[in-house]
Amino acid sequence: MTSVLYDEPGPKAKRRNVLYTVVFLAVLALVVWWVLSTMADKEQLASEKWSPFVNDSKVWSTFLLPGLWETVKAAAISVVIALPLGAALGIGRLSDHAWVRVPVSAVVEFFRAMPVLLLMLFAYQAFVEFSDLESDIRPLYAVVTGLVLYNASVIAEIVRAGILSLPTGQSDAAKAIGMRKGQMMTFVLLPQAVTAMLPALVSQLVVIVKDTALGGALLGFTELLYQHRAITANYGANTIATLTVISLLFILLNFLLTSFASWLESRIRRGKKSTGAVVNREELEAGGVVDAKP
Repeated sequence: MTSVLYDEPGPKAKRRNVLYTVVFLAVLALVVWWVLSTMADKEQLASEKWSPFVNDSKVWSTFLLPGLWETVKAAAISVVIALPLGAALGIGRLSDHAWVRVPVSAVVEFFRAMPVLLLMLFAYQAFVEFSDLESDIRPLYAVVTGLVLYNASVIAEIVRAGILSLPTGQSDAAKAIGMRKGQMMTFVLLPQAVTAMLPALVSQLVVIVKDTALGGALLGFTELLYQHRAITANYGANTIATLTVISLLFILLNFLLTSFASWLESRIRRGKKSTGAVVNREELEAGGVVDAKP
């Protein structure tokens, strides 16, 4: 039996696959055992290093929850600005007018090629030199600015790819009934392209949430990851335990985001007929539209 992606494995191949699985699980178990034993030797599994997260509510109310709020706030502001800006830039790249298409393409390519951390650093220095922002809110503005500039350019390419993935008959039909380019984009192409763009857009929203940590690393933005310094300083150098808890919070936050997006996508697909086209992040990475993330 043959599938679209691969041939059905025979008896020998199935036995090899089972053997590979057993060997992999054995190696994985050895690695986990080695990591845990090393942590135990370094006293990183001692109860006093983990108990504050269970027994002391102050570690949550003073450090973790405020840090989580700053992460969510920066990500939410960036998403609210980057989504419409990216959509406008993506539509601009498809304009029939060169005086619109060329400068928009230059802006998108420039900011898409810049590392987001470098954009944050430039924005921070610009706010220092040319604004009267107070020092305590300056990191938030710099983080949001960097995230918006970079992710809006990436979202622009996602929007452009989503629209171009639609069958050409959609545009031809709209032109045949006398629709102008703006009407065709608003009422025909964009509504159908939404379902094709959603997987890639959700991946980019997860990237936005994670990239807020860059501001904490170099700009002193008091987001979730930044709080590990204060926690380890106040609770006995429990770096491993703190980073583990922070990692779990990031995983939970991104899981909630992707779950909501999946629910929204299913409702959209049930509510209207889809073209069947899907733009995912892997295809965009292969085509150089977005940078591959580790």
